[in-house]
Amino acid sequence: MVARPPAEVFERLWRKLRGGYQMKMEVDRERGFVAVQGGWWYRGEYRVTADPAGARVEHRVVNAASRARWGVPLANRFFIGFRGAVAMGFAGLLDELGTPE
Repeated sequence: MVARPPAEVFERLWRKLRGGYQMKMEVDRERGFVAVQGGWWYRGEYRVTADPAGARVEHRVVNAASRARWGVPLANRFFIGFRGAVAMGFAGLLDELGTPE
């Protein structure tokens, strides 16, 4: 949850994501949706929706591999502790989105 207007949160999120790695990006402002896709399998989808407290931000990681999809879960086993790091990173992102510019 971010205690700021959803449109503002979405724009800040979009600016942050487009300034990162060179990835394919899909943006639908009307739905509050932005996705980044890069590498062999990774697709991160974000949704920003209205909430009584401000804006709700959701993040979902999707296996977008078009070949060897079966290998993604096996490869991810090498990233022990990754889930915790992603959760901490997302919490930091929410804090950043909620901080006035």
